[in-house]
Amino acid sequence: QVQLVESGGGLVQAGGSLRLSCAASGSIFRTNVMGWYRQAPGNERELVAEISDEGTAYYLESVKSRATISRDNAKNTVHLQMNNLKPDDAAVYYCRLATLNGIHWGQGTQVTVSS
Repeated sequence: QVQLVESGGGLVQAGGSLRLSCAASGSIFRTNVMGWYRQAPGNERELVAEISDEGTAYYLESVKSRATISRDNAKNTVHLQMNNLKPDDAAVYYCRLATLNGIHWGQGTQVTVSS
């Protein structure tokens, strides 16, 4: 059983920063991709950033210059640092782990951006 626990969401002023963290536990294949998705009301869930166990990262174009994803393979954690937050960044952010034995999601953490 794989479990993902997220932390770090909350209320941030436009232009501010936040750091989201996700810790995975359970039986996890070493080869995997960890990432962050987000979903705003009325919108589809979208990929924000993801990173492979080898460190290859991908970013949504609209956050590319403002976000950094990182991971600690030994601790099975992934972090998303986002700077210069905009109202459009407000959403529920979900941690996702993709491995050979399936895809696992966290429960989500709310990010609110005040203008």
